[in-house]
Amino acid sequence: MPLDTASPAQTFAPMVMVAIVLLVLVLRNQRARPLRVELLWVRPVLLLALFGFGALREPIVLTPLNLTVLAVGAAIGVALGWQRGRFMRIEVDPDTHAVTSRASIFGIVFILGVLLLRVLAVTAMRQDAANLPISPIVGSDALIALVIAMFTTQGLEMWTRARRLLAQAQAAKQMTEGNAPIVR
Repeated sequence: MPLDTASPAQTFAPMVMVAIVLLVLVLRNQRARPLRVELLWVRPVLLLALFGFGALREPIVLTPLNLTVLAVGAAIGVALGWQRGRFMRIEVDPDTHAVTSRASIFGIVFILGVLLLRVLAVTAMRQDAANLPISPIVGSDALIALVIAMFTTQGLEMWTRARRLLAQAQAAKQMTEGNAPIVR
């Protein structure tokens, strides 16, 4: 039976790093940051391009099981992205119409939970790779599909809400200035 030879520093170093990252995330998201609504499409496109290059380097064998695993990963990513997008606080300045966003504490805890689940899934796949019905590459690609779907859906949710809030702010400003919109 092997003895655990890890020093306390080796044991606690990952937990300290997670605590520091969590503290930085909480402090960083305390203030609103400008949200460039017109650029919300850039991150999903870049992620899809990276996934495409990775798939070209290590092609996926397209079996029904592999396609199902990829589709389930993407579907979970859509659900997580929609929820994460809902957690983002989006505000529009009524005078300048500047759009800002801020992550809520729930959103930060939510994404940390998703990251923890990902680490647990990767660890489980590595430990039991010989007994899995799919290859670790397909499992890894499913996690990548999850991330791409999550960021894409989050961006879509934020884009939809930001556009709606911006339209409401513009309509309210027109009404207060006496410039009622012309409806034809």
